[in-house]
Amino acid sequence: MTQPTLAVVLSSGGLDSTTVLAMAAANGYELHSLSFFYGQRHHCELRAAETVAAAMGVKTHRVARIDLQSIGGSALTDDIAVPKDRRRDPVDDGIPVTYVPARNTIFLSYALAWAEVLGAWDIFIGVNAVDYSGYPDCRPEYIQAFETLANLATKAAVEDKGRFRIHTPLIDLTKAQIIRAGTALGVDYQMTHSCYDPDPSDLACGRCDSCRLRKRGFSEAGLADPTRYTPGQHITS
Repeated sequence: MTQPTLAVVLSSGGLDSTTVLAMAAANGYELHSLSFFYGQRHHCELRAAETVAAAMGVKTHRVARIDLQSIGGSALTDDIAVPKDRRRDPVDDGIPVTYVPARNTIFLSYALAWAEVLGAWDIFIGVNAVDYSGYPDCRPEYIQAFETLANLATKAAVEDKGRFRIHTPLIDLTKAQIIRAGTALGVDYQMTHSCYDPDPSDLACGRCDSCRLRKRGFSEAGLADPTRYTPGQHITS
């Protein structure tokens, strides 16, 4: 029997990473998803990631625990207000305080370690360099540099057993294109979570950069937005 091709997919429970899971599945990979309890102020994204893993037939879903809250420096981990209702387009307004220092580097390092243990050579991450919030670790040059590192820093690669590949299928897509692609693959976006500052009932604020990008994506895709927003916030853009 032919052995399946394994992939480690970073899964936040959000729109982008869930679309990437669907893409990897459509390409025949056996899915192993990895999420993080990293000291983020809100945990509804982890609940979403568990729901996504169960719905999408993930072989193994793991949640790694690390403490980025002790480092701070981000509105997602520290006592810093999440920006709301910014007048400028979030894509054009520089690197916001929701940037978590070195987060993707840390996440990819964990994914790399797990991939080496599993015997998987393919790692998927839902970074995007078009409709994103200006994060430096979402750029193509960063991903290329990390892939080079991965193949210099691991026993499996140094012993020529294979070559690690970092897949970024969304990197050149707009949010609308991502949503259309996921919809075509049957993704139910109602189970995903994107908001940086949800209320105690896990309702999205509708006002942070992530909510605004998500709403604009559904609007430009010509599709209904299934997100559950705080009452009165659904029309904010």
